Amino acid sequence: ILSMAGVLLNYAADRERDVFRASKGKCLVWGSKPRYITAKYTIVDRETGKASVKTSLLLASGFWGMARHFQYFFELTAAYSWCVLANPAQNGMLVMFYAVFLTLLLVDRAKRDTEKCRLKYGKYYEEYCDLVPYKIVPGIF
Repeated sequence: ILSMAGVLLNYAADRERDVFRASKGKCLVWGSKPRYITAKYTIVDRETGKASVKTSLLLASGFWGMARHFQYFFELTAAYSWCVLANPAQNGMLVMFYAVFLTLLLVDRAKRDTEKCRLKYGKYYEEYCDLVPYKIVPGIF
């Protein structure tokens, strides 16, 4: 049950963001108008060298208002529940490899994503981080 909840909540979080993006913020998130940051950034065309300003909406409501990568928590919930089903007490800790590896991978990915977004969005991302201070686990990390 726990693993299915992790998978379903991961899907729900991804779907929430997809609907928000597709509607350009004109939707409800958990029954309310969403909070978000309108972030501007500049891209340069490699062929022409021409710069253009683009806009992204950074969702700070629903799952995405709890932590910037809350979907990772759901992925980890599923992974740990699957590994625990293999009974590490009887079968050794090697059965936990997948969950531990995924934890290290996703924590590092969240760190790299933060760095990438700080460079891309600048002050807008700082504002977003003020609204959503946690990376993966609300209240902890």
